[in-house]
Amino acid sequence: MGHRLGRVIVPFAVLIAIGAAAAAAYATAATLVAKTVVTPSRRRKQDVYIRSVASDLTAVTLAGTADTLTVAGRYGLWFSDDRGYARLGEILGFDPDGAVIRAVESVEWGDLASARRGRLTGWYYTAADELGLPVESVDIPVDGGTAPAWLFRASEDTGHWAIHVHGRGARRQETLRAIPVFREKGYTSLAISYRNDGDAPSSGDGRYALGATEWNDVDAAIAFALEHGAHDIVLFGWSMGGAIVLQSAIRSPRADSVRGIVLDSPVVDWVETLEYQANGMKLPKPVTRGALVLLDSGWATGLVGQDSPIGLGGLDFTVRAHELSTPVLLMHSDDDGYVPAGGSHHLADLRPDIVTFVPFTEAKHTKLWNYDRDAWTDAISSWLGALDEQQE
Repeated sequence: MGHRLGRVIVPFAVLIAIGAAAAAAYATAATLVAKTVVTPSRRRKQDVYIRSVASDLTAVTLAGTADTLTVAGRYGLWFSDDRGYARLGEILGFDPDGAVIRAVESVEWGDLASARRGRLTGWYYTAADELGLPVESVDIPVDGGTAPAWLFRASEDTGHWAIHVHGRGARRQETLRAIPVFREKGYTSLAISYRNDGDAPSSGDGRYALGATEWNDVDAAIAFALEHGAHDIVLFGWSMGGAIVLQSAIRSPRADSVRGIVLDSPVVDWVETLEYQANGMKLPKPVTRGALVLLDSGWATGLVGQDSPIGLGGLDFTVRAHELSTPVLLMHSDDDGYVPAGGSHHLADLRPDIVTFVPFTEAKHTKLWNYDRDAWTDAISSWLGALDEQQE
């Protein structure tokens, strides 16, 4: 007995073999996707082509796939496999082929004139001393050793501290954009590192846990702050740092010292985020579902390389919104392109009593400051001022 495909009779045994092969291929793909989600990546994609550079280094013509190529604002350009760095300004125009011409504000290092490829970043600042503010390097005791951090003291000791937590695949430099506005509002800031980010000690398995374990390093930073004069603390999380901060707010034994939370482009719901990214890569749905199962299953930890399953449901703050008790400033762009804003909108709708939501429409992922620095800074400044008034 067999199955007729056109004029060919295919035995059921062959169909079973084909089905088994397809299932094996899906399982292999799902495992690869799950590993990719939790494995830190040290190499950045060079997705920008440098078509030409003005002879006086005041402008550069760019093409490629970077999502901020044609978005207004100020950005950083790493070039020549990160051997050079330049700061870019506004769009000056487009060439006949549609490549974008952007102003070059400065070339910090490297030979931009000979560069051919690079990548755009929202960091803008690449080192703590570039802010022109007094800064100290400190070490925070964490599991497995100490995690380096930058400490920016307020001009006057108010007892208000902010702890800044970067996102997945980034480092402390990502958070530097927020330091000046917090200092203006009387806050001492601590820009921290956490496990597996390339600065802090690695975890035993060397894998991200998407906030499920990283919150322990934020808790260590809270303890450090309290031991060094903090009376209360605002947690600021970027992207995956937002997921880490939200976990810290409900799981830290020192959570009662947290007076507020600021979130920029946060992951509020990991399942929504991972499905969104998988759809963008056109992955088959069975592969995506399989990867989510692997990340959450104790029997699959060896396959994925994790010490323990993540527990994605426990990271969903559209479900756990009722557990939050401190004021939240939430900023997200609807065209994020990496972390969908749906979870942020949902959280804001669920907790209008504590969440102040500031939406953007075309600022992309973690580049709200870059797109409109004044609006971003004013939102934080106003929210911090209101926070002070509420607690007087």
